[in-house]
Amino acid sequence: MGITNTEYFLLFVVSYLLVGVLTPVMRRIAIATDVVDRPNSSHKSHKKPVPYLGGVAIIIGVITVSYSASLFSEFTSSTFWLATSVLGPALLLGLIGLWDDIKNLPPLPRFVAQTFAGVFTASVLITTNNMGNPTGSSIFDSIITVFWIVGICNSINFFDNIDGGAAGTVAISSIVLAYLALSGDQYLIAALSTVTAGATLGFLVWNKSPAKIYMGDAGALFLGVLLATLTVRFQPNAQTQVASYLTPIFLLAMPILDTTVAVISRIKRGLSPFQGGQDHLSHRLIRAGYGRRSAAFSLWGLSALFGGVAILISQVGGVAEYYLAVVAASIWIMMFVLFFRAKDT
Repeated sequence: MGITNTEYFLLFVVSYLLVGVLTPVMRRIAIATDVVDRPNSSHKSHKKPVPYLGGVAIIIGVITVSYSASLFSEFTSSTFWLATSVLGPALLLGLIGLWDDIKNLPPLPRFVAQTFAGVFTASVLITTNNMGNPTGSSIFDSIITVFWIVGICNSINFFDNIDGGAAGTVAISSIVLAYLALSGDQYLIAALSTVTAGATLGFLVWNKSPAKIYMGDAGALFLGVLLATLTVRFQPNAQTQVASYLTPIFLLAMPILDTTVAVISRIKRGLSPFQGGQDHLSHRLIRAGYGRRSAAFSLWGLSALFGGVAILISQVGGVAEYYLAVVAASIWIMMFVLFFRAKDT
């Protein structure tokens, strides 16, 4: 049994308003407790300290709205523990990220927590037969799930390198995923994606350039695990295997591209992939002459483009969806080549 369009709208509006109200409160707390991002390293692009804890507002908003809805809605009450299997790992990573924002953790604890979240999610998906794109092999499905969770978690974290970049992109991906899930009667995914979209847009009011607050690792890791879990659960409405496997990738095409370009660039230069740098897509666009806002808008537009491809794949069917997926994948590869060749520092 699904939920009505009015209920989806309420989920979105309540999430948007709650996070929009909580964010300036968390900003004041961050300033009072000195939890700020100082421009004290070469990869920082802002000039003055910017408060963290925006991610805490997002976490509180998503968790509060999701569980409140499950208490009052017959649909979500029946899937309370299923929702917990999605929100639990995301909350764990959000708390690890908050610890990192406050204490500046080394990469290892974050990686261990991400791997744990991936293993837990894989176990739940395989045990409950909720894998969106099963391969037929439990071992292979587990490896893919862990790799996907860890990869997307880091991709969203890496992508949070320009005012509004990550928040706007996550909102776009969540809106497209909500539409696709609703079209396929996958109501839990649609509901949680709707809440995520509202929360990130409510935060974006304060995070757009010039940002008054950052989401920090708390928000980036929380959203990364949440989106990764929702997309790995999502079953695309595609008739060909290629299109089915590529659809979740298209939903997160720009964060994946950003991470791929930055990591390969750093390895090529003999640097650690986890070392911060001015080699992300946004930095390359700015060096090419884009303003900060224009760079963010460009990344949002490209995210929407690949999201539109995912929607078209779900509608055209047959051979057309196969060629559409191949063309979109080819465009992504060409973009990788263009960005990779651009000046990286």
